[in-house]
Amino acid sequence: MSLSFRQSDILEIAREDGRVTVEGLADRFQVTVQTIRRDLAELSEAGKLDRVHGGAVLRSGVSNIGYEDRRALNHEAKTRIAERCAANISEGSSVFMNIGTSTEAVARQMLHHKNLMVVTNNMNVAHILAESSDCQIVVAGGVLRRSDSGLVGNLAVSTIRQFKFDHAIIGCSAMDPAGDLMDFDLQEVLVSQTIIEQARHISLVADTSKFQRTAPARIASLADVDTVYTDKALPGDLTAKCKHWKTKIVEC
Repeated sequence: MSLSFRQSDILEIAREDGRVTVEGLADRFQVTVQTIRRDLAELSEAGKLDRVHGGAVLRSGVSNIGYEDRRALNHEAKTRIAERCAANISEGSSVFMNIGTSTEAVARQMLHHKNLMVVTNNMNVAHILAESSDCQIVVAGGVLRRSDSGLVGNLAVSTIRQFKFDHAIIGCSAMDPAGDLMDFDLQEVLVSQTIIEQARHISLVADTSKFQRTAPARIASLADVDTVYTDKALPGDLTAKCKHWKTKIVEC
């Protein structure tokens, strides 16, 4: 399907906000609600969005959206989150960083940290931090996932179990309303669970788009996380639950 300029803009807004409304789009583009409904119907038929009452949301399901789309999604929010998270990583620390565009954003903010050891199963993180002369980089072995340069599987898990990290910086593909962190790849889930077991302090970096998506495989609960860095308040009663779990929330 070839998208019109307006439909491309609608899709970009949905990627940034997680959802769009018919009324809001009609007002923004100065067209009728009928025109917007046709646009949303075509985007839905093309598999780009899911229709909901009054608008549409990013499509979710059993497969992740493309890596480049994820990299562009909520870019400014990810940068703010990354800055706050990196600022709380002390120099001289050992850090694990997993697969994801959010952890890559944190890596960019850590280029001037001194005397770090970073272990990662994310080849992109390794390449970013290779620019720093003060960072020792250990790349976990594993099977290369070409879609996002991630390393997964039993070899990655075995490597991670050789360490005890001061910090683990992790992302997720989605967050369930109950506070469960979710992902699409069972091999990646196993790696993430091992990271959580081997770290003294767990930091989750998750922008608001993760609250509006679903994924089939459970990594862990927010109860297993020490600090959540995000750009908006957590939905529903998750803020109260985090207080009970002693999980700190940092809004960026």
